[in-house]
Amino acid sequence: MNRFQNKVVVITGGAAGIGKAAVEKFTREGAAVAIWDVNEVQGKELELLILNEGFAAKFIKVNTAKYEEVERATHDVIKQFGKIDVLINNAGITRDANLQKMTIENWQQVLDVNLTGVFNCTKAVLANMIANNGGAIINTSSIVGLYGNYGQSNYAATKSGVIGLTKTWARELGKHNITVNAVAPGFIATDMIATIPAKVIDAMQEKIPLRRLGTADDVANLYAFLASKEAAFISGTVISVDGGLTI
Repeated sequence: MNRFQNKVVVITGGAAGIGKAAVEKFTREGAAVAIWDVNEVQGKELELLILNEGFAAKFIKVNTAKYEEVERATHDVIKQFGKIDVLINNAGITRDANLQKMTIENWQQVLDVNLTGVFNCTKAVLANMIANNGGAIINTSSIVGLYGNYGQSNYAATKSGVIGLTKTWARELGKHNITVNAVAPGFIATDMIATIPAKVIDAMQEKIPLRRLGTADDVANLYAFLASKEAAFISGTVISVDGGLTI
């Protein structure tokens, strides 16, 4: 299936985890994918893997919290691939602590990447999408952004903020044929939860009606749907990928 033939996709945080699964998903469905990440080693390894499979990918080292780096990366993508059709704001970090123990630095680091980074990337690619009369923007929120979570004031604030941006941009950009949606993953088996004790993982799974953690592919599949023609009339939504945890 080549749903994304002749499409150019930018995926932030694309070197590992959900981002990596999304890079593999989009390239194997025909897209040229720009991998934006701060991890140069993993990013270049993924780029080489995709190229060796005969697909199109380009790794660009970029800190999405810094607008000048995002702007440079945007120009590089357009120079190489000619346009940007899809932006997936997937990059995110955690710096967990309860409110009493959370440092100002921990608070600001998470806001810079998870919220300002989403703003930076969307602002940078927007002119090209408007010039091309359309596009799809997919923002990664979290069930934590919908319901909160102990010890994650910073993360919850940013993921709630992403939902606010999504709904605002859907209203602003619809006239340009640009859809904007958010995805809210639940407990996904990636490196971000690899340090959690097994008994805690087991307790998580007991709360999920499907009785398992999600996979990176579960989220990547939703990214692909929201970026496809099949979702052309869906905008301003927040879709949870959580195995029924929040029903």
